[in-house]
Amino acid sequence: MTGNIENQQGRRHKRDLTRRKVVVAGAGAAVAVGAGATLAAGAFAGETKAKGGGTSATGTATGAEACYKLTSETTEGPYYIDADKLRQDITEDKEGIPLTLGIKVIDSETCEPLRDVAVDIWHCDALGIYSGYESLSTGGGGGGAPTGAPSGTPTGTPTGEPPTGAPSGGTGGGGMHEEPTDDERYLRGTWKTDKQGRVTFRTIFPGWYRGRCVHIHTKVHVDGEWTDAGYEGGHTCHTGQFFFDEESVLASAEVAPYSTSTTERTTLTEDTIYDQSGTQGGLLKLKYDKKNIAKGVQASITVGVDPEATHDGTDDAVQPGASATASATASAS
Repeated sequence: MTGNIENQQGRRHKRDLTRRKVVVAGAGAAVAVGAGATLAAGAFAGETKAKGGGTSATGTATGAEACYKLTSETTEGPYYIDADKLRQDITEDKEGIPLTLGIKVIDSETCEPLRDVAVDIWHCDALGIYSGYESLSTGGGGGGAPTGAPSGTPTGTPTGEPPTGAPSGGTGGGGMHEEPTDDERYLRGTWKTDKQGRVTFRTIFPGWYRGRCVHIHTKVHVDGEWTDAGYEGGHTCHTGQFFFDEESVLASAEVAPYSTSTTERTTLTEDTIYDQSGTQGGLLKLKYDKKNIAKGVQASITVGVDPEATHDGTDDAVQPGASATASATASAS
């Protein structure tokens, strides 16, 4: 879709970065995530055991050396809806391969877990459609499953979230937010980290659309307050994306409803947002039955953030110590 490129300069989404609220879901908000409990108790992607019983994401940290590199910042994309649903199970009625996503958030300088911070995730469904934007992300239609990496130059009208022109470093630029076109909110959710900095979501394996590899968007919000109304205040210290290796994506393409998509697929190495840096760039650690991925996938990752920084994914990052107000001013310029 012309004009919706994620890193396009121009009109930017204006919102109050110092106040955020979420709508508390009903009794199902804290749905148990089954296998996710086991996943959350184990080592997360990028972590290795350090001396003294702690963990080190690099396995080589000593003394003043950073214990974990900052996870790559990326563009927010046009289809973010600010903390709309406070819940761990974001599946609703969407069909797809069950996915349990375990995220651990740590301070990249101290390596200490960050507890009670708000983590957002959102992604498209099995056919490339985003809730809240169904009329803009028209999905992949029907047909046969892709059989390998695409070749040649893509043709036709783009569908789903538009491709971006972010530099290979994956930092992303500004990006133009689109206002929601419908009231659907499937495959979106916000939840808080526990005392170990961990949060687990239950969802489905995302599909794909032209111009982007398979991915999940995320934000981490700190310094806010959890109230009866949800999460308020604070600022966004990280905006990123999580990625899936090619083996898992090709396996998913053999399973309905993914197998009905006729949309040309962008591979992980072709994607303009993923910076090819593995875990630091958002690449997930995956566990599943290689003979039957339809049974479900467990994904995990450790996200290293600077809690004093502001990275909202819609403009140039504000340096550590800068205020959310300064970020809002930069966004409006």
